Amino acid sequence: MTHDLRQTDGAPEVSTHPPEVTLVAGYQSGALARCTEMHAQHYARIAGFGRAFEARIAAGLADFADRLDHPCNGLWLAVRRGQIVGTVAIDGEDIGAGIAHLRWFIVDDGLRGGGVGRRLLTAAVGFCELRAFDAVHLWTFQGLHAARHLYESHGFRLVEERPGQQWGVEVLEQRFARPITRAG
Repeated sequence: MTHDLRQTDGAPEVSTHPPEVTLVAGYQSGALARCTEMHAQHYARIAGFGRAFEARIAAGLADFADRLDHPCNGLWLAVRRGQIVGTVAIDGEDIGAGIAHLRWFIVDDGLRGGGVGRRLLTAAVGFCELRAFDAVHLWTFQGLHAARHLYESHGFRLVEERPGQQWGVEVLEQRFARPITRAG
């Protein structure tokens, strides 16, 4: 946050303005590491995820990086003052024909609730519409209420729940799906 100090009647007045966040499409140096770091730190704190989760995120991103230049894949970064503060990706190859996989969606703790996540998700869904996928799916787990609200506001619906340990800790995993409506 930046602060403007203005003098009024002898006392300083503080006005707080959030710094500009820009969305950038495509890879930037450090994006994979920063995405992994944000996920590892956030989910260790809120869900107790540890090394297995961080390794899974890093391995998935490394695999995806080799396919990022394919036209069915996309990566968007939220950048503030040169630092990556949010990420989302569309993997158009790992689920199956016509199905996009929304992955690695995260916003830095200090920016949650300020619209950055909504902008990232809108960019990713828009990409899916332009690329004419049939649907977009994502995996998450129960208890992430703000994220679920954001997904549902973008047309995602819960289509599957099951206990699982894919992230190193047992949670109720959830799959959300959103059909893609084509104009015309």
